[in-house]
Amino acid sequence: MSGKVLSAGKPGAESKLLGESTYLAMRQAILSCSVPPGSMLTEAALMEQYQVGKSTCRLALVRLTHEGLVRSVPRHGYTVVPITLKDVEEVFSLRLILEPEAARFAAGNVDGKALMRIDKAGRANKASRNHGNRIGFFLDANREFHLVIAAASGNERLARSIENLLDEMTRLVALGFTDEGDSPEIADDHRQLVDALVAGDGKLAADITRRHIERFREMTMDRVFKSIRQDLGHTPLVALGK
Repeated sequence: MSGKVLSAGKPGAESKLLGESTYLAMRQAILSCSVPPGSMLTEAALMEQYQVGKSTCRLALVRLTHEGLVRSVPRHGYTVVPITLKDVEEVFSLRLILEPEAARFAAGNVDGKALMRIDKAGRANKASRNHGNRIGFFLDANREFHLVIAAASGNERLARSIENLLDEMTRLVALGFTDEGDSPEIADDHRQLVDALVAGDGKLAADITRRHIERFREMTMDRVFKSIRQDLGHTPLVALGK
């Protein structure tokens, strides 16, 4: 890419904004699997791609390393941390513990129409389906849907924990749902959940949430299993969780 490389040495707010935007752009590329798990990254290539200086690039990579999204490889650069079936299982296991309780607490405290607008927006995307655009759009809306419910629980620590899990889940699901026009079919679950929440039925809302996550886990495990098998040239999965 041509053009002047922006320096990380700019003073004040402009430098901070550049660093934050670079970090967020790299992070989104990894979470959406536009940069696939296992990819090698170099500072030189990233500096060219994002038109930033070495310090800005390195700080973004340090943050991504701390989040567990990339790993430093001495004398080679960085690698995007691979995804294993163990990762998928652990994330969904924690969701099954936390989100039904959040839904139970949120019953009677949500705006049902607002939730359904979020759900519909995630399915009405007409953007290009190349490079994971469609699944990325769906995942953003799905994340917002579940975060609104978590926030309505009134437990801020619970909501923050669920937010972290949903961030991790984005990459797991993006890896599995990569075909053109492909996205999880969970619209009925969302409608039933909203009805239970609006009715103030906490037990039903928790049951629907649990069933919804279990079904989503089965779909995701199946897709990620196939993706990993293809990436490894049909190598057995026995060592993936180690």
